Amino acid sequence: MTEDELEQALRETFTRRVAVARPLAADPAGLAIRRADRARRRRTLAGVALAAVATVGVSTGIAQLGQQPGRPSHPTVVLGDPYASPLPDPTPALSDAPPNDVSRGEVDLILGPVLATASGQRLTLPDVGPAERAQRLPDGAGWAVVGAPTAAGRSLWVVLPHGAAHLLLAGARDIALSRDGRQVAWREGAELVAAGIVGTQVVAAARTPVPAGAVPVGFAGDAVLVRLDADQPGHALWRPARGPLKGGGDRATLRVYGTRPDGVVVAQVSAGTPRRPCLALLDPARNLAPVRTGCGPTLSADGRGGVSADGRWLLVNGRAGGVDRALLVDLDRLGPTTTIRPAGPPVHGPVAWTPEGTAHYADALAGLVRIDVSRVLAGEEASGVPVAGLVDGQRPVPVGGGS
Repeated sequence: MTEDELEQALRETFTRRVAVARPLAADPAGLAIRRADRARRRRTLAGVALAAVATVGVSTGIAQLGQQPGRPSHPTVVLGDPYASPLPDPTPALSDAPPNDVSRGEVDLILGPVLATASGQRLTLPDVGPAERAQRLPDGAGWAVVGAPTAAGRSLWVVLPHGAAHLLLAGARDIALSRDGRQVAWREGAELVAAGIVGTQVVAAARTPVPAGAVPVGFAGDAVLVRLDADQPGHALWRPARGPLKGGGDRATLRVYGTRPDGVVVAQVSAGTPRRPCLALLDPARNLAPVRTGCGPTLSADGRGGVSADGRWLLVNGRAGGVDRALLVDLDRLGPTTTIRPAGPPVHGPVAWTPEGTAHYADALAGLVRIDVSRVLAGEEASGVPVAGLVDGQRPVPVGGGS
C-alpha cells in the first residue's frame, strides 16, 4: 500500500467514527443531581448533630439550675406578649363620675370592666370576668389585677398605663402579691410557686411541694406567708432562696391582714384566757413569734382588713357596741391599752390605703367608703357613697399601692 492509499484509509476510518453517535460514559445532568443530593444529605446530618448538641447543652443547663436552692425543678410557662390585647386610649376625664365621688384624686377604682384612675382616665380591662383585687405597680409601670376565682382558677394581669393588658398567670388556685408589686406567689397543683414580676413577665420562679390545704396569703420581705390549712390555725414562712418549705411555723395564727414596712406581720391569733381572737404583731425573723398582742377588740372571723402604708393603722372588721363595724386600730399602741375606734360599715372586699393615710373599701350595698383617720379619732364614722358606672351585683374595687 502506497503512502497515499494509507492516508486515504485513515481519513475514511476517522470519518466513520465521527458519524456514529456513541453513548457517554457518564450523564452530566444526572451526575450533578446526584452530587447535590449527597450535599443536602451531608448538611441535614450536620444540622441534626448540631441540634442534638444544643439540646444536650440546654438540658444540662436546666438540670444545673434545678440543682440550685430556690430554683425551679420544673419548667415554668410564662404568659406574656402572645396574650396581649390592646386597650383603648384613655379619655381625658371620667364623664360619668358623680360630683361626690369620694375617690377622685386619691385612689384608682375598678368599676366592672373599667379601670378608672384617680386622675380621671378610663381603661377597659380584658374580658376575663370580675376583678377580685388590684394594686399599682412601682414606678408608674401600670397595675397588677387579680381575677376573681372561677372554675378554671384565678388569673393575674398586668395592665400598662396606655398600651395593653398582658396575661401573666392563668388557672392558679390562689395568688398573693407583695406590697411593692414586684413579687408574686401562687398555688399550682401540689406545689407553691414564687417568682418576680419584671415588666410584663414572670421571672425566676421557684417551687416547693406543700400540703393539700396550703395557700399563699402574702409576703414578709422576700419570704412567702403560707397558710397551712384553710380549716385550721397556723401559718409558715417559705424562703425560696433557702430551698423547699420546711415544717414548723406557728399554730395560733388565724388570719393575716398584711405586713408593716419592716416586714412585721399583722395577724389575728388565738390567745388570751379563755382563748379568743386577738390581734398580734409577728416577727418573721423569729419564725412568726408574737412581738405584741392585743385582745381588746371583738374581731370578725372573715379576716377582712388592711394595714396602712406606714404600718401604723389597721382597718379590720369587728364589733363595737354590739354592732358589726369596721374598726380602726392603732398598731403602735397594740396591747392592753390599744386605741380602737368604730370607723364605718363592715368591709366587703379589699382595703386600699393611700400614702397620705386614707383608706377606701366597698360596703355591703356597693357603696364606696372613705376612712379619714383624723376624723375617726375625733369620733366621726364614715358611710358608703354610691359610685356611678356599676350594674347590679358589682362593687367598686379600690386599687392599693398609692395613686
